[in-house]
Amino acid sequence: MFHTQLILCFLPSLLALFLFLILLRRKRNAVHLDLPPGSMGWPFLGETIGYLRPYSATTIGAFMENHIKRYGKVYKSNLFGETTVVSADAGLNRYILQNEGRLFECSYPRSIGGILGKWSMLVTVGDMHRDMRMISLNFLSQSRLKNYLLKEVENQTLLVLRSWKDSSTFLAQDEAKKFTFNLMAKHIMSLDPWKLETEMLKKEYVTFMKGVISPPLNLPGTPYRRALKSRSTILKFIERKMEERKLKMESDGGDYEDDDLLGWALKHSNLSTEQILDLILSLLFAGHETSSVAIALAIFFLSGSSAAVQQLTEEHLGIARDNKRLGKTELDWEDYKKMEFTQNVINETLRLGNVVRFLHRKALKDVRYRGYFIPRGWKVLPVISAAHLDPLVFDQPHHFNPWRWQQMNGSSLGNPSTTITNNFMPFGGGPRLCTGSELAKLEMAIFIHHLVLNYQWELVGSDQAFAYPFVDFPKGLPIRVRHHTLV
Repeated sequence: MFHTQLILCFLPSLLALFLFLILLRRKRNAVHLDLPPGSMGWPFLGETIGYLRPYSATTIGAFMENHIKRYGKVYKSNLFGETTVVSADAGLNRYILQNEGRLFECSYPRSIGGILGKWSMLVTVGDMHRDMRMISLNFLSQSRLKNYLLKEVENQTLLVLRSWKDSSTFLAQDEAKKFTFNLMAKHIMSLDPWKLETEMLKKEYVTFMKGVISPPLNLPGTPYRRALKSRSTILKFIERKMEERKLKMESDGGDYEDDDLLGWALKHSNLSTEQILDLILSLLFAGHETSSVAIALAIFFLSGSSAAVQQLTEEHLGIARDNKRLGKTELDWEDYKKMEFTQNVINETLRLGNVVRFLHRKALKDVRYRGYFIPRGWKVLPVISAAHLDPLVFDQPHHFNPWRWQQMNGSSLGNPSTTITNNFMPFGGGPRLCTGSELAKLEMAIFIHHLVLNYQWELVGSDQAFAYPFVDFPKGLPIRVRHHTLV
């Protein structure tokens, strides 16, 4: 009798709990119905192989095109071994980047951290990323760009261009990489180009890069294994430079001028040796690889637009003639600010070429966006290139048209800053906006200035940029140059 009364007493509570669990399950099922449409592909592999299949860099590729047609601009998939929401929607991309640290967090595949280092700026999050970012931002301040880096960019540009022989044929991509590597080696560690130690570091770096962009197979003989070995060699080289610099700073009684990033980090940060090593390696990677590809893309696109080359030549010829009249032998910040059409060419190159095609993020919380549900813990891939090549955003998006940026700055389109900010994100956005964006544009502008004033060029054979997903010219972009003197 007592047991029967006890059961009857608790029965309402048990029924309420049962109904609650049923409602909770229905709610979860309803939530999953709000997931973006899509396909998870094969077990384990998902759709990664299809997603990473090479395609023309001026497109979003057949995989993305087919998925957008079938599922829309936001869809679910299984990529890089994780459940993923892929976004080709400019609005959602902005939302993801602007909510870094609140709703989303940087989350690259483990293999990237394994080869770039756990303290790399690319993979660190939270306070550590903020501290490293501040070091980079302070060292790349507009004051340093004006008073130091512009001159160094011009010196390294002329060093490469003056090595070109008239009517010679060579790989433009290799020349661009030579320029950016020499600049970053000088900027980061005060290494002089052409010296034996610089050339040895460059050789190891080339091996390292081949592994970064290869499948992460840590097996004997694979590019990834060779890259790990080269990474160790590069870090030992940087550490030796650190020790030499510390001794120099001690001998100078703390008065040592920190003209490079290594000296600045040693003098003005509390980072450990391991953290400084990873910071320098990641900045060498970011500053060299992306800028060199952007310069190669500009050479490629301009070779097919004689009108753009003509307008560039007129702009830079005007700057050069003014400087000659004033007795100036070097470019300065005022000259750089006069390169208005050049900035249009740079913007269009970055929009059409898309050096950085997508980013890796992870949802920190359950997120709802315009009817879609993104579960906590899911990977999120904002595809920057999709917005740049969207005909609803940019008219004739697959056409190289630098003049579109002049039109955007006109009154006919209302507020141009809103249009550009919302839809043009070649350097990412939000708290993780690329710290080297202004340096990259400066490099491109100065290189273009001396290129159009001193050379005409044409493509040799057929080559075009492909996305692997990193952007690369399979043949290295062979060009033939003819020297001319306009000033």
